[in-house]
Parts: sequence; structure tokens; C-alpha cells
Amino acid sequence: MATAFLGIDTGGTFTDFVLREAATVRVHKVLSTPGAPQDAILTGIKEMGLQARVAAGQVMIIHGTTVATNAALEGKGVRTAYITNKGLKDVLLIGRQTRQQLYQLTPTKPKTPFDEQLMLEVNTRLNAQGKLIEPLTVTDLDNLERQIAILQPESIAINLLFSFLDPEQELQIEARFCDAYFVSRSSLVLPEHREYERGMTTWLNAWIGPLIKSYLVSLSTALAPSNLAIMQSSGLTISAKVAADRAVNLLLSGPAGGLAAALAIGHQIRQPRLMTFDMGGTSTDVALLEGEIRLTNQGKIANYPVAVPMADIHTIGAGGGSIAFVDAGGMLQVGPASAGAHPGPACYGRGGTAPTVTDANLVLGRLRSDAFLGGRMQLDTTAAVRALQPLADQLQISVTDLALGIIRIANESMIQALRIISIQQGHDPRDFQLMSFGGAGGLHICDLADALDVREAIVPLNSGVLSALGMLAAQPGREVVKTHQGILDELDDSALTARLDALLTIAQQELKDEGIVNTQHQYHLDLRYLGQTFSIAVAYRTIAAAIADFHAMHLRLYGHALDKAVELVNLRVHVEAVRQPFRLPPTTQTTTEKNGHSNLIDGDNVCGDVFGDLVGEVDPVPIYQRDMLAATCLLTGPALITEDHTTVFLKSGWRASKDELGNLKLTRSVSVTGDSHT
Repeated sequence: MATAFLGIDTGGTFTDFVLREAATVRVHKVLSTPGAPQDAILTGIKEMGLQARVAAGQVMIIHGTTVATNAALEGKGVRTAYITNKGLKDVLLIGRQTRQQLYQLTPTKPKTPFDEQLMLEVNTRLNAQGKLIEPLTVTDLDNLERQIAILQPESIAINLLFSFLDPEQELQIEARFCDAYFVSRSSLVLPEHREYERGMTTWLNAWIGPLIKSYLVSLSTALAPSNLAIMQSSGLTISAKVAADRAVNLLLSGPAGGLAAALAIGHQIRQPRLMTFDMGGTSTDVALLEGEIRLTNQGKIANYPVAVPMADIHTIGAGGGSIAFVDAGGMLQVGPASAGAHPGPACYGRGGTAPTVTDANLVLGRLRSDAFLGGRMQLDTTAAVRALQPLADQLQISVTDLALGIIRIANESMIQALRIISIQQGHDPRDFQLMSFGGAGGLHICDLADALDVREAIVPLNSGVLSALGMLAAQPGREVVKTHQGILDELDDSALTARLDALLTIAQQELKDEGIVNTQHQYHLDLRYLGQTFSIAVAYRTIAAAIADFHAMHLRLYGHALDKAVELVNLRVHVEAVRQPFRLPPTTQTTTEKNGHSNLIDGDNVCGDVFGDLVGEVDPVPIYQRDMLAATCLLTGPALITEDHTTVFLKSGWRASKDELGNLKLTRSVSVTGDSHT
């Protein structure tokens, strides 16, 4: 039997599954189990009838996980020792001295996860050219070993000055402790300049590393002999065995899957310029795509820098489970606290009592109580009203007005996030199509598009599980970076290429160890004007071309270019497997899970025979089942379009049609045509 490919995305509320084999795609969704994420995975595999095939090694599994993210956000890392040079143990505590409360005369001292007793120093030093000026002695190592034995940490982070030029001293320390502890060294995790960012990234990797390693080892064992790969924050996959030691590279594991799917769909429908909007149960992730996933080395998690390459995603605490409340000033607020999967929104009927965005959508009629998860989960409208009522009484408004207010506030948070990744970076949102996915995205997409004056939007087929689909679209690969500084036009192309080739060899060897020998690669240089702090990544062909491209890119991003020397900061290598491009099959070959059965989408049209009440609309609005819409069917809002894992609210003034892949193409009308429906 041919090997099947299973993408799994573990979110805060739901765990999503997409199975692809031959020309068919099958999807499934179960509630997450945050305390033991692997339980939901095994449950989903069982419900999909895949246990025997997984046990026979016939399924290739690609997994996006939130275990690393949640551990970091919730401060649930392990006891970690931090080893650095003499005189530098306070670097992580000092940081960049950036105050969150800039104009607060009596700022509160921020909480820190660092234990100063676990900050250790060793008397060794390299200079800025990588020359050893203070060697690491056996006595130094013996002293470290005694301190570690007394402190009894679970993991160790090593961050020595200029170790990216010569890792020898870090390697010696690692050799002393790697047999007994989880060890993270900066010369492997992030061989770049800036000791604070490098140290924080290394410390984070050590802090959450043992948790990730334990989880991945346990999951790999449970799924053996089927292979398990993990989605990295860069949008490339990595074997679970290697990922177990690189927790910091998994912090955007799930959201990166959504971008991989959006990118693949964009290429297939010839629409590479997309603003993506991924609204799940706990958070919303937004990003900009221009034919590729944009990467950044200035990412953050819990306000701490994470300088490893990761998808340039902006995340806010606004999801279907986001809780509404009244603040001290009497203003209605939504999020970032979430009801999560347990107990979940009140309408889930699992003991939740807090009012959430999902409850508001249900009260407004935008969610159908009998159509959630294809009817496998009944929503409780009475419980939703009961959750909203105390807040409505407090504000002295009706429950429906409160529900509308909750939606408007959640929308405004998401609109601001989309403006950050577009307008604030010099892009006009009207030049892009808005693509929504995630279980809650379709309910809000028309509102967001209206606010940004975007005329076209896309809701992909199976958008409620698109991040899991992206696990199948992603390629195995690596992003390798290493600091190499110098004035660019004083360097030599052949010498620069040789350094990049050396990094490529390292990355290719890692992929070869995973059984991947056919690869393609790209070289990039991080460049800046001499004297600047931050850099821009520029594709490298020749030095002359890179300098010209840098000037042009600086002009586009910042509105000016300077007559100054261009400085090289870092070398970057992107390498990935060469495989057939991921392409979705036509909808006639797509199946969905419904009430435990697999139903072929046949394209028959059942427009207009079901109606429902919608708050704000005088007449009942039509409700369409997405998988029963013919490709020729043109829908005019207001209407609801339901599918097993999401619902689309088509507003007045918007029209919807299907393409050959089953994607919904939404178009804003020049003028609102009232409440006519097709």
C-alpha cells in the first residue's frame, strides 16, 4: 500500500488532521488536550481509522506543535543554568534596557524567569577577531562542574563572547555536561553577533528544550515505525530526532504551517500576493506573502528576543475563545485571555461560563448550533446567552448589542494587526487579496476586508484545518546563519562564496542524514549601512549586485538611500528538498469527514432551501452547505456558508463563487444590492 501523508496541527483549542494519499484529501478535527497534546493526536488517528497503518509504518506524519510556544508563554521551562564569560552574567537581566512603560515615573519591576543563582561565569575570553586571549583551563571546568553539582539544574545554556568565530571553548564546556544534562550552546543555536539576543535565544532553547525533547521522544515512540517530522518556525520541516534539541526553532511551528499552505494555494491559483489571516480558538496570526514566506530574525516570544530565522508573523490574543470583560474604566475589552479547549466557550457545554467571541457569534446567528464540526458537536445557544447576560447587565445593554460589541472589538484588534504587517511596512493592503483560515476566520473576513478597503478575499477549501494542510505542503530544509562582518565592496566574491558553500555543506549533510540528497539552495547576505544597527536580507549573486539591490530595497522600505559604505553582517543559506510542488486536487477528488463517514463532494447545488435568522437582518438569510455548491453558483450576501470545520459570514455587498479547487472567492460589489440572493 502506498505511503499516506498526515499533517497534524495542535492548537490551543483544536487539533487538526489532514490526510493525503493519491489524489484525495481527508480532514478531521478533535478537541486539544493541552495537558498531554499527544492524547488528542492519538485520538484523532484512532477516529480516522489510521491506527493499523501508522503501526505498519505506512504513514508519513508532519506535525506542527504549540508545546514550545505554550511552555515559553506560560513560563513553564525547567531549571536552567546559564554559563558565560567572567563579568557578563547579568547580560540577560539587563537586556537592551528597553522599558515597556516608557513614561511611567514609577515603573513596576518586570517579572523575570531568570534565577540569578544559576548565572555562572567562567574565566575565558576571545577578542573580536576570534583570537584566544584567556584560555579555558581544566581548573575552570572543574569549578564549573562543582557549581553545577550544587545547583542541580535540569539544563545548561552556554553563551561565550565571540563563540560564533571560534566555538572551541563552548565545545569543551558542552563535553563536560552533555551526558548528564540537556545542553544548549550559542555557537550551534545561533552563531551570530549581539550577545544579548544570542544569549536569550540559547537560554530559551535550554529552558524549554527538555520539555520538547520529552514530548517528541514520547510521540515518536507512540507513532513508530511511521516517521515523524516537525514544522519549524521558518516554514521548513525537520526530523523529530533533530528537532528534539532545537526547541527554539519550533516557537511558530503551527502558524508557519498555515503560511506554507497559503503559499502553495496562492501559486496554484496564480495569486502570490496575499495577506493571510489565521483565526483559531486562542489567537490570530497575520502575515504578508509575496511569492514566498518572509523570514525575520527579530521575532519575540513573551517579550524576549528569539533571533533564529522564523516566519514574519504578527500574533495577537484574539481568537474564538477570547474572553470579553469590562476593564477598570468601564470599557468593554476582548482577550487576550482565552477559554481554550477546556472548558472552552460557554456554548461548548463543557463547564465554561465566561463570554467569548464564539458565544457572541452564536448569539448573533452567525454560527449554527447544529452545524458545528459537521454536526458532531452541538452548540448550546442558551449557555451562550447565559454567559453574556451578566456583562450585558453590567453595561446596561441588550445581549445582542453586547455580542455585536464583542465582535467589533475583536475585529478592530485584527484590523490593527493587519495594518501593522501591511501599511506600517510600506504596503498598500489594496494590492493584496485577503486569505482567511482557521476555524473562526470565515466569520470575520468580510468585516476585515471592508475596513482595509480590500475588494477580493479567499477562503480556501478546508480553511478550518489549513495549518495542518500546510504541513503537507512544506519541504524538509534548513535556514543556516553565521556572522561574518566587513565592508562589502572590500570583500572578494570567491572568498564570500566559499564561506557560503561551507554553510551549505553543513545544511546538506543534516538533510542527507534524513535521507534527502536532492536539494536546492539560495544565498542571502544581511546588509546595512556602516553605522546602522539593523540589517536587511538581500539575495546574493555577486557583491556588486547585492550592493545595488540593498540600496534599492532600503529606498523602498524607508524612502531613502545613502551614499555610505554597505556593511556585511551575516551570511544566510536557505536549503530545501527538491520535490514535486504541492498541488491540491480538484474538488471532485476531495473528501471530508462527516458524521464519521467519508462523503465525496459531487458539486450538486442546493442553493436557497435553508434559511436562518441573523441579528441585524430583517429577513431570514440563506444558509448554504459549501460542499454542495456547484462551481457555477454565485452567492450574494447576506448569507452563511457552512462546512464541517468553519463557517463563512458573507456580508451584504459581497458575492461569493467557487473555483475549481473549491476555494471560495469573495468579491465586494461596487454597490450593495440589498438582500437579493442567488
